[in-house]
Amino acid sequence: MNGKILIVDDELNIRELIKFNVEKAGYKVLETADGQTAVTMARTEKPDLVVLDLMLPGLDGLEVCRIIKNSRETAAIPIIMLTAKNEEIDKVIGLELGADDYLTKPFSPRELLARIKAVLRRSQKDSTIGGELTLGKLRLNFSRYEAYLGSAKLELTPKEYEMLKLFVTNTGKVFTREQLLEKVWGYEYFGDTRTVDVHVRHLRVKLGEDNEVAEAIETVRGVGYRFKDL
Repeated sequence: MNGKILIVDDELNIRELIKFNVEKAGYKVLETADGQTAVTMARTEKPDLVVLDLMLPGLDGLEVCRIIKNSRETAAIPIIMLTAKNEEIDKVIGLELGADDYLTKPFSPRELLARIKAVLRRSQKDSTIGGELTLGKLRLNFSRYEAYLGSAKLELTPKEYEMLKLFVTNTGKVFTREQLLEKVWGYEYFGDTRTVDVHVRHLRVKLGEDNEVAEAIETVRGVGYRFKDL
């Protein structure tokens, strides 16, 4: 068994299509048609990944994503968001809330499986990083998925944390915006690179209590960003 996948979609035919192909690939499948049950199942069943539809009755997909990613016990569960909308704003909001990838309906089951495998690979790779890393007043606890500035815990979104972790484990290395999209959001996310700039700006603000740390995220004009050693 490759892992446990939770499918959240109010359309029975979509759930059955995904379930058939995911089970065929060797995964165990859990499923539900509503958002509130999805939140409960994420907490009790601890799936390896959630495939989450954006348009759900009652508690919609964005709210489900926010709740899962803001809860310490479920924050590390990867989410692939499904949407029938082509509006970029919905995709960006989902990613801002911590979704790991998105797929627009109608989609190919083969493409969904490829994304599931890619997101799980990244998630499993991240889980092997243990211990802590300290740079100046900045400290990251990888096993707890937490970051601190001095004694104060930083309230970071999942993507802000992933970006900061990438920076501090690769000090001095320049990342293009495209590389940051690939490594933090996933190689199959073809979004607007302005998403990266927004996250860097928010990260700098949250690190702003210590100017040295905040200024360690350097803009490399015409290229991207790097984190200088403290």
